[in-house]
Amino acid sequence: RLPVHAFRYCLAAAGLTIADVDCIAWYELPQKKLARQLWSVGSQPDAAETAHRNAALPEMLIRERLGHTGPLLFFDHHRSHAASAFFYSGWDRAAVLTVDGVGEWATTTYGRGLDAALDLFEEVRFPHSLGLLYAALTAYLGFRINSDEYKVMGLAAYGEPRFADRIWRLISDRPGGQFELDMRYFDFVAGKSMFSPVLADLLGQPPRQPHDSIESFHQDVAASVQHVLEALLLRKVRYLHQRTGERRLCMAGGVALNSVANGRIRREGPFDDLFIQPAAGDAGGCLGAAALAHVQLTGRRPDTSLTHVLLGPQFEPDGVARLVQATGPAAQDFRGRENALLEDVVDRLVAGQVVGWFQGRMEFGPRALGARSILADPTDPMARERINRLVKQRELFRPFAPSVLTDHAAAHFDLPHTSPFMLETCAVRSPLALPAITHVDGSARPQTVDAATTPRFAALLRAFYRRTGCPMLLNTSFNQAGEPIVCTPADALFCFVNAGLDALVLEDWLFDRVAMPDNWPELVAAWGREPPVLADAASRSPLGENLYTFV
Repeated sequence: RLPVHAFRYCLAAAGLTIADVDCIAWYELPQKKLARQLWSVGSQPDAAETAHRNAALPEMLIRERLGHTGPLLFFDHHRSHAASAFFYSGWDRAAVLTVDGVGEWATTTYGRGLDAALDLFEEVRFPHSLGLLYAALTAYLGFRINSDEYKVMGLAAYGEPRFADRIWRLISDRPGGQFELDMRYFDFVAGKSMFSPVLADLLGQPPRQPHDSIESFHQDVAASVQHVLEALLLRKVRYLHQRTGERRLCMAGGVALNSVANGRIRREGPFDDLFIQPAAGDAGGCLGAAALAHVQLTGRRPDTSLTHVLLGPQFEPDGVARLVQATGPAAQDFRGRENALLEDVVDRLVAGQVVGWFQGRMEFGPRALGARSILADPTDPMARERINRLVKQRELFRPFAPSVLTDHAAAHFDLPHTSPFMLETCAVRSPLALPAITHVDGSARPQTVDAATTPRFAALLRAFYRRTGCPMLLNTSFNQAGEPIVCTPADALFCFVNAGLDALVLEDWLFDRVAMPDNWPELVAAWGREPPVLADAASRSPLGENLYTFV
């Protein structure tokens, strides 16, 4: 599938047509990926036919669905990851590490960036993969691969790594940047299962089924694989530092979303500074492909550093106003009265309400960072359970993250640097009791917030701080379990009511749940069938580039 809507949005937001686009860049090499897939499926004719068909899809879809007749540039998967981290870090030189499940053949790459040059000098090749090791244990624990690895990371804090010695039998460290999986324990090469029965024999219990209860055994297995992942990543980070001599490290790839490992790399690794591309998984490969195309076409690296990810759609006030009118008296109009709006929201948060927050451009990437968020009081001991059980309908062991004012972060967290993308964990060091955002191991995954990036969100945090002495809020993504983060105002209204939120701040309007009309679904559905009214070109091109790529 091709994200045609995203493509059209980017053109509209930039005030361009398809004829204005110099080229479209793709984040991997389909034919090289095909070779690996054919090697994996062996003599399975149906799987081989599917792989051949998929290899031809990107160019065909780009030509047919997008109407692009100009150049297409294809780049290696891990080179796209590496470029997405280095070229948007704002640094002119750095070491680069990419770690994921698998690209074409590579699963881990080591390199160095210098100005417009990106030298990837070593790689680990499929089937040996840290990402697939973690995915196999994710499947063994009864969770979905390529989706629920973060659940394993959260579950790990409840356990002890008493099976670490057995997990080390699955993977052997090798000199330099290399490591090898013992393939007796895995079956993902043939695509039949992530792990073989031998893994269950090694761990001593059958695999957990998705609806089985979670026992201490499962917590300890999660803790063990997390322990091994962190230990091996730290070894390879030290190798990369020794090999390059660089002071700074850039990371991308799906494994770079493991915030617990990232925190240890920051604290215990040899590098002075760390930049993790905030959409580190495959969705962010488009950033790297765009940067590589820019270098190839101009000879220069992009001028942009990724200081925020507010790159998605925003909506015209008139369009939002029409939606508000459809819901009758449910919404209060705070246009021109921001302070009054913020004080009303603080009243609700202090009273224990859970509030949806929809402002400006949507975030790019997996984290809600103050544009499409669900907010609550982090000092409320009931907030976490209520949101997990009633709003998000998810496992109670999963933690929530705080958004904290940058100038107050060091007083409450072991965080001597900014963390605008919520990508690393650290110890909670607060004089306040923060049960709603403190994980069972005493850690949290903070986002630092300043007025330059999200002025209204920062103003809300300051208003909450003035009232309570707490400079942070619980912040989780504005969606229900299994659903994407809300994008449009209509999305926000549907989620607001269906998720059981108490209130919704939709730009300058505040909706109270108890005031919603009985026929709100029909009203919102009718509005939602109309094309959303995007902000005009006056605020377009937040990255300042005219090269667009789509994963």
